[in-house]
Amino acid sequence: MKRDVRFPNAAGVQLAGSLEVPPGRIRAVALFAHCFTCTAQSHAARRVSLALAEQGIATLRFDFTGLGQSEGTFADSHFGANVDDLVAAAAFLAGDVGAPAILIGHSLGGAAVIAAAERIPSAKAVVTIAAPFDPRHVLHLIQGAHDIADTPRDVSIGGRPFRIGREFLTSVEGQDQAARLARLKRALLVLHSATDATVGVENARAIFEAAKHPKSFVALDGADHLLTDAEQAQYVAQIIAAWVQPFLGPAMAIDAVPEGYVRVSSTDAKFVQIVESSGHSFIADEPLAMGGSDYGPTPYDLLLSALGTCTAMTIKLIAEKEGIPLTGVSVVLHHSRRHADDCAAAAGGRPQIEVIERRITLQGDLTEAQRMRMLVIADKCPVHRTLESAPVIETRLV
Repeated sequence: MKRDVRFPNAAGVQLAGSLEVPPGRIRAVALFAHCFTCTAQSHAARRVSLALAEQGIATLRFDFTGLGQSEGTFADSHFGANVDDLVAAAAFLAGDVGAPAILIGHSLGGAAVIAAAERIPSAKAVVTIAAPFDPRHVLHLIQGAHDIADTPRDVSIGGRPFRIGREFLTSVEGQDQAARLARLKRALLVLHSATDATVGVENARAIFEAAKHPKSFVALDGADHLLTDAEQAQYVAQIIAAWVQPFLGPAMAIDAVPEGYVRVSSTDAKFVQIVESSGHSFIADEPLAMGGSDYGPTPYDLLLSALGTCTAMTIKLIAEKEGIPLTGVSVVLHHSRRHADDCAAAAGGRPQIEVIERRITLQGDLTEAQRMRMLVIADKCPVHRTLESAPVIETRLV
């Protein structure tokens, strides 16, 4: 669920951004810093933020001063101002969805989150994507950078015109990133492609070597600097979500669904749904053959899972209660629709009946009588009885 947000920076300039919030339980909150001259709508910022939200991580991406929808002028922006904007964004998050535990920076944004980390106490992990080790690396992208005097002037950056002043140049000078990394005291994940033609992979090595443990490096094979490939962005988000878990505290409950209820919420993907229940959340989807993304179990998979888990739980519970030496249960289920030939006289021809095949394997030294007892118990599990009772489904719009 995307929310457009606005918040002031230290200078009172209104910054604009998008907050991607997963419905229900939030595993963590992340703050994303976009690349130099990019915006919050860049491929990397948008795709990684969306994918992180699907992984249960609320993520704010915003435009730095003078870019995108944010107020101010680019001439007033510089590396130090970007760091200040990140601190302001973290303060906004702390008063909204929660203080950020993860700082993620793409390209120059990666250098900025390293610099901002010591000013954001809630940060437990820092992630850089295709980031330069030294902020001065950006100067080689600015045509005529060293000719800039005290008066701001127009320059070409990546073929686009921008007005910058000397403060921009002085701001990237003297940034001791090695010292910052040495005292980072946060987990660090460095993501970089060996074929990055804009920021060479040697920058990733310098960042990694300057930092202390815990730290990790993941190579983004085949990725370009701007992370324009959607699958690469999805991969980056999956890596971040999995890697960061040991460094996070308990998940937060934001607009949590009450106990005993299940909430299903759609996403931008064709079939992907986020399912929430009892403080847990997961993804349901359809397989690739059906046009889905195969990110999670199908609706019928979930139906069979409910019956299977309830069957196994009930059998184990009764076996323990009655002293039956059961050591394990395995339940395999399959759903099908079969033609009811004996009802062929019904209007319309050959009706179908729903069939759920359930095969149970019992482990342990059980007598035949005990095995038959467990078979009887299987038919008495609560979900089985609910399915057989043909429950009335009441539907209403809210």
